[in-house]
Amino acid sequence: MDKLYWLDQIKLQDRAQVGDKAFHLSKIMQRGYPVVPGFVVSAEMLGQFLATLNSTSALVADLPDSSLHLDVANWRQLQQVAGRLRQEIITGTVPPQWVNKIFVAAREWQSGYLILRPSLALSAITPGVGNTSGLLDAIFCRCEPEAIASALKRAWSQLFRARSLLYWRRVGVNLQQINLALLVQPVENAIASGLLHAHSSGWTIEATKGLGVAISQGDVQPDVYYIQQETGVVLEQHLGNKMLAYGLDRELQPNGFDHTATVDSPKLVVTADNTDIVTYILEEAQQKQYALSEEYLQQVITLGNQLVSEIGNNFTIKWTISENNPDTNLYLTQVSSPQSAIPNLQQQYGNATPAMIKGLGASGGRVTARATVITDVHKKPEKIHKGVILVAVNIPPDWLPFLQEVAGIITVQGGLTSHAAILARELGIPAVVSALDATVVIQNGERLLVDGDRGEVYRIRGEKAAEEETQELNSPEPTIPPSPHPLVVSHLPIISTQLLVNLSQPRLIEPAQSLPVDGVGLLRSELMLLNILEGQHPQSWLLGGRQAELLEKWTEQIILFARAFAPRPVFYRSLDWRFASSSASLSHELPSSSHHQHSVQHSPLGERGTFSYVCNPAVFELELTALANVQKAGYSNINLLLPFVRSVAEFSFCRTKVEQAGLTQVPQFQLWMMAEVPSVLFLLPEYVKAGVAGISIGTNDLTQLLLGVDREQGQITRVLNERHPAVMGAIAQLIQMAKTAGIPCSICGQAPAIYPEIIDQLVEWGITSISVEPEAVDRTYRAIARAEQRLILAAARKQLQD
Repeated sequence: MDKLYWLDQIKLQDRAQVGDKAFHLSKIMQRGYPVVPGFVVSAEMLGQFLATLNSTSALVADLPDSSLHLDVANWRQLQQVAGRLRQEIITGTVPPQWVNKIFVAAREWQSGYLILRPSLALSAITPGVGNTSGLLDAIFCRCEPEAIASALKRAWSQLFRARSLLYWRRVGVNLQQINLALLVQPVENAIASGLLHAHSSGWTIEATKGLGVAISQGDVQPDVYYIQQETGVVLEQHLGNKMLAYGLDRELQPNGFDHTATVDSPKLVVTADNTDIVTYILEEAQQKQYALSEEYLQQVITLGNQLVSEIGNNFTIKWTISENNPDTNLYLTQVSSPQSAIPNLQQQYGNATPAMIKGLGASGGRVTARATVITDVHKKPEKIHKGVILVAVNIPPDWLPFLQEVAGIITVQGGLTSHAAILARELGIPAVVSALDATVVIQNGERLLVDGDRGEVYRIRGEKAAEEETQELNSPEPTIPPSPHPLVVSHLPIISTQLLVNLSQPRLIEPAQSLPVDGVGLLRSELMLLNILEGQHPQSWLLGGRQAELLEKWTEQIILFARAFAPRPVFYRSLDWRFASSSASLSHELPSSSHHQHSVQHSPLGERGTFSYVCNPAVFELELTALANVQKAGYSNINLLLPFVRSVAEFSFCRTKVEQAGLTQVPQFQLWMMAEVPSVLFLLPEYVKAGVAGISIGTNDLTQLLLGVDREQGQITRVLNERHPAVMGAIAQLIQMAKTAGIPCSICGQAPAIYPEIIDQLVEWGITSISVEPEAVDRTYRAIARAEQRLILAAARKQLQD
């Protein structure tokens, strides 16, 4: 280790050693802009450290020169290799002289805490490498030698996480081509932190209270301000959902507990990665305040306008407002180059217009492709071309199989909990719903960019786009998306709350198998069966004499999930389609014959759930036979969830049918019910007496029935959603009632995935399991871990006080 590269002294020839993040920040700093001071631990140091590892493992011994030719499609191998590599690094020894040199340099700042920001030099490797922000996390540590050594190893080891190895392989980069440097900076408490995304059509500012880690970890929904760049006028602003903030604990006692705070204090100390970065639970009044005062907002806007003259109209900056410097509060912590700036659509996608349509971001990710516009939802298209962006008023359930082929979705109607939105998230397809006038404004065949994170749609006028990126984005293969990435289970904290996954598509089984989940909390039968029903309701198969054929297909589909997750439990939810009251019992959602397709007025409720089984039990009996066949095939991990139960009589009817099918003869079998009809709040003790072994809270239907809001109406659900006090109160009551009755209580609706900030309350109330889509497993796991740590700490404090 020859030297440290100080930010204010970095030169052009140093770029490969300091990485792009540090290089761009140094350029701005040297031009007089307020940048948090820092120095860079060079990329060469990582190579030298890897060469010092004295390992008997051939894989690790050859690591500095290895390209690691992994089969990244083999998730188990990927996890194992990543785990071994990271363990070797974590247990290695950083030369003491290196640590001392960093410690001495950092001590000049007189700060008790440091942050190590990964800084990659990638620009010369391949044009396929895009924005890598979020691939490698910043690491906090105390300014102490032992803590610095540990932080260095944790920062370096991220290069070999499963998600990193997967990314490098997909973009065709060998490990020896990657230069990873670490930017070391002091950390101070912040009034607010956030980002400014600047592009020629307008600016977006995101802000939260405290340190910016709350945004980067997805713990909050930040406040958002839309700014007209020319005038600095705030065109629109939206208050985020900020239940917590991160900061430094000045009062931490030597034994690790803050004796000055009470259990009910808004501050709960939670050490992250063995540091003293703590979580502050914001009081309700603070949650309703914007993170930025008018004065600070204008400071951010002014700084952005100054940067335009330096680096152009397209950039992204991260900023923080320090508590400790009354003269100069606002500091830059990161400046992205125009090439990697998120909003820079002009450079990445040709001549992109400003956002032509705004809606609700229902499924994350960004994709560019040509539009297929369908204006008549009553006429099912015969075929949808592979890799297009489907634009429609809404997506009827019998269209859902098309989603296996499309690259993106835009709907005029629909909310975050519509079936199309749910399936899009499961498949990893970017989706924007509640996009008014989309079928009018968008022309068939025109090129679009769909941003499912921001809920925006852009028109791309030019034909030039990054072809490799477009092909990658257009790929309809429904794999667990690169972000969030596969988790290295051995490096995750242990949690006691069960984490389960929601599934319906057999093609997602293999990647979901390796996620750190305790089983399948919700197997949606309706969406699963759409792959085999050929557009017809099961009743039509029975009326057409194809009962045996359907039973065989049905059984095979369920076995795929049972086999993949055994011995972990799979909670299969029986069919929940809305039925008409006609003798044919035709579904409103999936027609059994064309002449009845428009004959029944659509209802958001209908004779759905278990009531439909009472009206016409034939399909339910066939479904139970399929489950019994799965048990006979040797799989004892299948359980049954009954949907939309309105009365104890309905449940008792179904229980009798379950017993007649022989399902209860397997000791492990459990019969649960969905807790989504508000009557369950009054009847749960009676359900338990009737034989309910557990409940799973369906927040989607519970919300719409409690608040009188159709879950398909996106504009209304912007305001009236699962975070409403009435809904949260109902959830708390159900958890408590389940505890009193001695049965488990799960939650499988979309609320924990869409609003992860409520996980704190769910864990505190005593939820036994949380089930989410595959894309939400990573953030949900970590949110559960943080919530449990807070409870442990609160209990320890109370014990000390007593």
